[in-house]
Amino acid sequence: MGDLNLITVVVIGINVLISMKGFNDYSFFEKYKFNTGAVRRGEQIRILSSGFLHVSTSHLFFNMLTLYFFAPIVINLLGNWEFVIIYLGSLILGNLLSYYFHKDEYHYTAVGASGAVSGILYSAILLNPDMSLYMILIPVPIPAYIFGIGYLLYSIYGMRANNDNIGHDAHFGGAVGGYVITLLMAPILLQINTLMVGLLAIPIVILFVLSKTGKL
Repeated sequence: MGDLNLITVVVIGINVLISMKGFNDYSFFEKYKFNTGAVRRGEQIRILSSGFLHVSTSHLFFNMLTLYFFAPIVINLLGNWEFVIIYLGSLILGNLLSYYFHKDEYHYTAVGASGAVSGILYSAILLNPDMSLYMILIPVPIPAYIFGIGYLLYSIYGMRANNDNIGHDAHFGGAVGGYVITLLMAPILLQINTLMVGLLAIPIVILFVLSKTGKL
């Protein structure tokens, strides 16, 4: 993990340039951030553009750091263009899920590459479920698939609690995007990693059930 492939540099560079523009130009930031009311008025570009804006340098840094670590896995195992498709597809799906859950909240806004990065993270876990992840506050390695399941379960909790400013629904939608697109690109995973594919689908099924039963 952690290899600056050219396509990774390009994606990080675009995020940095657009985010810096947003930091220094309030009207630009307001014009391209995700906003439910604006999307409903026909400004669908915000579903894409908001994924390249960030609220702060730390927000930008942590998203790009995560991308730096996990992008190489997806690129090396699937390819450059496949990585781009997963990144953009996850970004869009993450914001579409946000729109679905906040479609009646006309003032709801969000920015950040978290949905896209979540998609790349979940794709990497699906492609290499045997890898271990290390967390700053946890001194022992965590199996990737355990982290992936826990990450989405926490996102569901955050969506239900709705007591912070984190876009949990975009994170969840992005992860689902990475999961689905990766399986479409590499259906062989259904055969060689059947158990892991099933385990990683558990939070997705839980969200679907909660949504259908009105408990979310």
